[in-house]
Amino acid sequence: MAELIVNATGIHKTYDTGKLKVQALKGVNLDVRSGEMVAIMGPSGCGKTTLLNCLSGLDEIDAGQVLIDGVLLHAMPDDERSDYRARRMGFVFQLYNLLPVLSAVENVELPLLVSGVSPSESHRRAVEMLDMLGLSDRARHLPAELSGGQRQRVTIARALVNEPSIIWADEPTGDLDSETAGEIIDLMCQLNQTNGQSFVLVTHSEEVGSRAHRIVRMRDGQIEDDGSLRDGSDGNQESGSLEDFSRIADEAAGE
Repeated sequence: MAELIVNATGIHKTYDTGKLKVQALKGVNLDVRSGEMVAIMGPSGCGKTTLLNCLSGLDEIDAGQVLIDGVLLHAMPDDERSDYRARRMGFVFQLYNLLPVLSAVENVELPLLVSGVSPSESHRRAVEMLDMLGLSDRARHLPAELSGGQRQRVTIARALVNEPSIIWADEPTGDLDSETAGEIIDLMCQLNQTNGQSFVLVTHSEEVGSRAHRIVRMRDGQIEDDGSLRDGSDGNQESGSLEDFSRIADEAAGE
């Protein structure tokens, strides 16, 4: 049994607007094992994105604890937690969150530069990652000059370039057409299989969720079904090789 990379217990989160208090999370417990791909699903407003933000340290929690690789995330000061995220985590968002004035390669370099990697080494690794994702010919393009699928692959490259142990993805295919969404989830599954990184995905898509090892279903700020580890016998989780990954990336780049 793989070691836990995420161990969250008793997570509470309330949003207070001054006039109204909304309990977004109500004592959530969740474990994620190293190398696991977990999809968090549920109706709009059930707390999916709030849970992802609390687990990753983007949002504060009101009660409970979150351990990432055995480290108490919310016990860290803000600056230390930000540094930990930059070094150990990757993020993929529905709307990409790419800086529009920077080229693809410059966007991918950012996590490395924040982590203190030299500019020359950051650039080398960013170019290598874009090449792996089939985007070497788009490295100098601005986000506005890329298709939606290409922008999302730049986002994935940025999430992966620091070799994080876990990647958080919030509706990573939500802004894409069905064909491009399929290509993106193919890439993420292949990365999970070849590199062994853990993925936690928030998604409304049953198709995307079906590709994960486990579906965690939420309702009204609580987990109503924690799912179970699949054995991969349905064919969606077959082991892959770097050659397989390169082939998928090349096919996706030809959109």
